Amino acid sequence: MKKKNDQQIKDVLKQMVSSNRWDEKLNRVKIQDVWAKAMGETVAKYTRHVTLRKNSLVLLIDSAPLKQELAYSKDKIMKNINEELGEDLVKEVIIH
Repeated sequence: MKKKNDQQIKDVLKQMVSSNRWDEKLNRVKIQDVWAKAMGETVAKYTRHVTLRKNSLVLLIDSAPLKQELAYSKDKIMKNINEELGEDLVKEVIIH
């Protein structure tokens, strides 16, 4: 029997995460997991640091040629990461 206040666990967890402001921290962890999958192991190997700050994906790249190539592909990076995450979380890509 279903009661009036029955909720799915995923809805309760989403409410808990957003009410405790954990969503930004969880998204930072998700980004690190998704980076290698979305961009490939070769790119991930030359990436020293990946983080998300206020909808900006910040990348620290060790290779100058790769950094230049990624600078030309910012739109593609945003699209790939957002597809892997299943939401439009990344609005800007910053490469250092």
